[in-house]
Amino acid sequence: MTLEYEQLLEDMEKDRQHTRLTPHFTLAEMTRTSVRGADNTPSEEAVENLRRLCGWLEKLREEWNVRYGEGNDPIIVSSGYRSKVVNRAVGGSTTSNHLTGCAADIRACGPEQALRYATILLDISDNSQEAFDELLLERKGCAYWVHFAVRPQGNRRRIRSVEN
Repeated sequence: MTLEYEQLLEDMEKDRQHTRLTPHFTLAEMTRTSVRGADNTPSEEAVENLRRLCGWLEKLREEWNVRYGEGNDPIIVSSGYRSKVVNRAVGGSTTSNHLTGCAADIRACGPEQALRYATILLDISDNSQEAFDELLLERKGCAYWVHFAVRPQGNRRRIRSVEN
């Protein structure tokens, strides 16, 4: 365990809400869960993956605000890192990128916003020549979100639309 990770764990115990992964994304936001009583503390490797992922989310937030936003619109993450207990409780896949801190579900107000988020993420990938693992447009009932994942290596650039 590195000194930086030890400090992060100490900070998390004090105030997880204010432990920043990037300027606009906190550890609390990326580990939030509705599963009562479940420990959802990420490993050191998962925290590094979350930082990488949040770097992409920062770029998404910035570009969204340039193209469509009011200048300071947030990107709202409904699910980020999930421990095995949390992932099982929410019915996640046993191979989910959420388990390693490589994935986030980004809430969208509807299909148009989900498509625009996806377009921006594709543009970021193309312009930076960095690969992502998954870009899934998802819908369940009237809820829309974008599942976005980026791994440290072995990214597949998998794009799909999913109705749950």
